[in-house]
Amino acid sequence: MARILALDFGKVRTGIAVTDELQIIASGLATVQTSDLMQFLSEYEEKEVVERIVIGLPKQMDGTPSESEELILPFMEKLSQRFPHIPIERQDERFTSKMAMQSMVEGGMKKKKRQDKAKLDEISATLILQAYLNRK
Repeated sequence: MARILALDFGKVRTGIAVTDELQIIASGLATVQTSDLMQFLSEYEEKEVVERIVIGLPKQMDGTPSESEELILPFMEKLSQRFPHIPIERQDERFTSKMAMQSMVEGGMKKKKRQDKAKLDEISATLILQAYLNRK
């Protein structure tokens, strides 16, 4: 089977998570500068078979799209042009950053390491992907 990638897209950094080949387990893959994201995805896709890409859907508490959605939509257009053979899906990402921080605290991660925003983005992407897998 192929892998599923998930993106916690951000203006500066994007967290990336991936499934195992059986699409059972979501694991953090990397956090990359958003400006380098297309290059990273191209290189990854050359090495691995990617079945689909799941992108976090940021919403306000009332269900309306958050401001970052304005950045995500043009990116999704570029992504679908670059990888027309890979379907793109969305997954609600409300509370993922809060849950990621909580998991770092509960996992015993030291305060200094918890301040690493890149790790937070990668964990958030993993939570987005796991939520997608649970829904699927």
